[in-house]
Amino acid sequence: MSTHAKPVPAADCRSEYDTLRHVLLCPPRFMEIRDVINDVQKQYKDENIDVTKALRQHDNFVEALAEEGVETTFLEASEEYPEQVFTRDIGFTIGDTVFISEMAADVRQGEEQVLQQWLEEQGIRFKHMPGHRIEGGDVLVDRDTVYIGISSRTSEKAIEEFQRQMPGFRVVPLQLNEKYLHLDCVFNILSPTEALIFPEALEQASIDMLSERYTLISVESDEQFKLGTNVLSIGDRRIVSQPQNTKVNQQLRDRGFRVIETDFSEIIKSGGAFRCCTMPIARG
Repeated sequence: MSTHAKPVPAADCRSEYDTLRHVLLCPPRFMEIRDVINDVQKQYKDENIDVTKALRQHDNFVEALAEEGVETTFLEASEEYPEQVFTRDIGFTIGDTVFISEMAADVRQGEEQVLQQWLEEQGIRFKHMPGHRIEGGDVLVDRDTVYIGISSRTSEKAIEEFQRQMPGFRVVPLQLNEKYLHLDCVFNILSPTEALIFPEALEQASIDMLSERYTLISVESDEQFKLGTNVLSIGDRRIVSQPQNTKVNQQLRDRGFRVIETDFSEIIKSGGAFRCCTMPIARG
């Protein structure tokens, strides 16, 4: 899979739902459950990942994005990094800057350098946060507000440091049950007024606070396990979701979203879906 010929635009992301213009992915060429690092992987450890199937599903997803006018660029997959398909976790774009995370799990350490090298080559502005564990799956941006999940991967200390570096933003920490990998597995902003949520994973005070800003669309536990919350909004009320999550998809359609269904059943065995596999560079 070759890098798209078009030049990569400057970083520019101010929400989870503006029109997705350019996104960074990585093909699951060496995908493998090597070390069990989340709850979903526990169930699939023995059967592991069918790489041929995962590659086919990833290609279909990339095609679906292209059909919707989204430009895609790819990091080079490395045998060293079996979780590299989840590009969202190694960095996150806020405003005109890509923040490079420090990865919590040993099996993922080193992915940050691959991303940094790519950003340097492209001349994209970035900030590295050494010594602070904060993963992109825990970070959701909505204009001047940044929600950050306190999880087994992202520490409160890192959130405090991020707030110091970003005084123009209101940083809202959300404590989630440690059983759940990242905030975007249990909460996902779809539009200025709507969000998906798996209420069991968050404290009631957080849910009450979020419900003041968003209409919260509840995801049931069976579909949360199939990463039903981890959809990707690409703007103009278009959402990429899995066909298996029929209840989520129906709720979205009932609210006037256009749901683009593509099968990701092999990739979700490692604990992430569409949002996890995409690091937006530019929206709007």
